Amino acid sequence: MASPSSTPDTGAGTPPVRQPLYKSLFAQILVAIVLGIAVGALLPDVGAQLKPLGDAFIRLIKMIIAPLIFLVIVTGIAHVGDVKAVGRVGVKALVYFLVASTFALIFGMVVGNVVKPGAGLNIDPATLDATAVEEKTQGGALPTASDFLLEVIPTSVFGAFAENVLLQVLFFSVFVGAAVVVIGRDKVAPFMDLLDSGMAIIFTIMRWIMRVAPVGAFGAMAFIIGQYGLATLSTYAVLIAACYGAAAIFIVLLFLASWGLARVPLWQFVKFSRQEFALALGTASTESVLPRIVTKLTAAGVPRSVSGLVVPTGYSFNLDGAAIYLAISLLFLAQAFGIDLTLGEQLGALGILLLTSKGMAGVPGSSFLALSATATALGIFPVAGVALLLGADRIMDSMRVSVNLLGNCVAAFVVARWEGTMDDEQMRRTFAADDVETLPLEPVPVPA
Repeated sequence: MASPSSTPDTGAGTPPVRQPLYKSLFAQILVAIVLGIAVGALLPDVGAQLKPLGDAFIRLIKMIIAPLIFLVIVTGIAHVGDVKAVGRVGVKALVYFLVASTFALIFGMVVGNVVKPGAGLNIDPATLDATAVEEKTQGGALPTASDFLLEVIPTSVFGAFAENVLLQVLFFSVFVGAAVVVIGRDKVAPFMDLLDSGMAIIFTIMRWIMRVAPVGAFGAMAFIIGQYGLATLSTYAVLIAACYGAAAIFIVLLFLASWGLARVPLWQFVKFSRQEFALALGTASTESVLPRIVTKLTAAGVPRSVSGLVVPTGYSFNLDGAAIYLAISLLFLAQAFGIDLTLGEQLGALGILLLTSKGMAGVPGSSFLALSATATALGIFPVAGVALLLGADRIMDSMRVSVNLLGNCVAAFVVARWEGTMDDEQMRRTFAADDVETLPLEPVPVPA
């Protein structure tokens, strides 16, 4: 059983009717974000109470992420029919992630040295609240390298799905997909038919959930502004400007990388996926758009086996926005305490951040834990000094989310081109559609 094709019909026939602006999900999300900012600024007490709206929407999305990843990976590998090819995709993705995240950290260090966001603050360590960071991180800790790798292997498949541990779901899905290839698709045809039917069900549920996306964006944005206030913008003006300015430049570099390495006009993809990017910014969560961004990449010419493998893995290994933030924040804290880091100390910090940033996904207050671990290892400033970032951290979410999401989309394009599996004709048809919001988002069918 094949799912309906996501390829738009650009040939002869009646052209699609452009929907009214008020029916556009992108426009609805933008209006919801603006209303959320207004409510949070004018009625902060009310805004601070609207957090459950955003949380409820993200929970609805998380509800379908694990089964979707399983279905996408298994059917994608079955379509490729080559276990070695899947292994190559994984290795190439990890190589790209290592290069990209290292560059992001170095880039953040350069910006921090040039802008010097913490210079002149002269913070007295005696004024620090040593318990603030512990409250933010809920007493947790980043996993060690060995623990992180072991955690990829689920002790229970059902537990991985129940707890929504994406890397564990991904790990199990690759094994199932490989088993299908070894056994032979024809011999497990009933199982594959079941997966195809499951895909149709999950995509139907996803369409229902997306109808309430503006409500989730409104609640999340109202909470952010109501809880933390616009006054934070002036208190941390230089730090925020440095991070967002660095993000803007890095996004330009991603556009160049997408065209230079993958021959993909990234602006066209952003236009095609504007609903997802607006929603990610509104909810300050990349998880809220994971199911849709995988299907958008597939519709834009990335094979399902590549998009389904690269994007979820990138959510743990390729956090470019977080890397930029960590590097700039580290220098901000050192400068705030009047410490001038040598080149050797900065390179040492770079190496530690490169390791700690890989275990950040899903850990409460992970950025604070990564900075605390770096401060402890190098002894460059009091660990309690990380609490200085508490006021600005939530404001940085939009920066981190946008760069993380775009960076993983570029990774999928680059790996697909590297593998020689990028479907340029599919990409051109999709980007040439008159109204991208009318394109169906069903999974591209997998031939028997």
